[in-house]
Amino acid sequence: MAINFPLPFTKMSGAGNDFIVIDHRAALIPEQDQPEFARKVCRRMFSVGADGLILLENSAIADFSWRFYNGDGSVAEMCGNGARCAARFAYTKGIAGSRMSFETLAGIIEAEVSDDESVRLRMTPPCDFRTGLKVMLDRRERELSFVNSGVPHAVFFTEEEEQVPVREWGKIVRFHPLFQPAGTNVNFVQKIGENSIRVRTYERGVEDETMACGTGAVASAIFAAINGLVRSPVAVDTSGGDRLTILFDLQEGPQAENVFLQGPARIIYEGNMTAESLL
Repeated sequence: MAINFPLPFTKMSGAGNDFIVIDHRAALIPEQDQPEFARKVCRRMFSVGADGLILLENSAIADFSWRFYNGDGSVAEMCGNGARCAARFAYTKGIAGSRMSFETLAGIIEAEVSDDESVRLRMTPPCDFRTGLKVMLDRRERELSFVNSGVPHAVFFTEEEEQVPVREWGKIVRFHPLFQPAGTNVNFVQKIGENSIRVRTYERGVEDETMACGTGAVASAIFAAINGLVRSPVAVDTSGGDRLTILFDLQEGPQAENVFLQGPARIIYEGNMTAESLL
């Protein structure tokens, strides 16, 4: 790879989802090398380690644009937790003001950064609602729902969320014929309070349970409201212990408008990668 090292980066965490964020307005990594670069630097124990890689680039229609790569090098249209980290990074580095917009493959995202580490996103409208889907899990037919909340998400409600084998069941649903060819993320949801739910997510591209998923929290909160379990705003407890807040206007259809995701986006450390990060 034709990369000039050392390469400056920031490690960030959005409710337990961790990311490598790079100011890429002056192109540092050739586009054809970016998927492999993402795969290598996102390896845990052998490199920086992260759920994903975020490259901030110039935009003609917004404050900036981003390229988002999952830890396996695949491209994701959107990532709610990653988007909050990108927004706080842009604000901290003077790339954008506290109110900003940026381009993603899912559309233009609006963000507002608070004085603390909290970031609020206005999400693109969810689409492709599907309910009553049937999948065999543990020799039993179980019912799922589906929506694209920026990326595809299947949602499964359970009374025993902590007992669910998230990695095993998540992999089955993620590759199920119902959701091909793109596949889907998979959320296991339990109501825990009047307006609160707990969500565990198997993430496509990471191919494992992650500590949080912003778009998954959005999908789960909306279906919990459709099912009459909660109403907006919905508090979502994540596997990592942080809490996300989802706000939306639920319409007939089903349909959701004015969807917002709010939660922490923390700067963990800054550093410089050497060429040995790719070994």
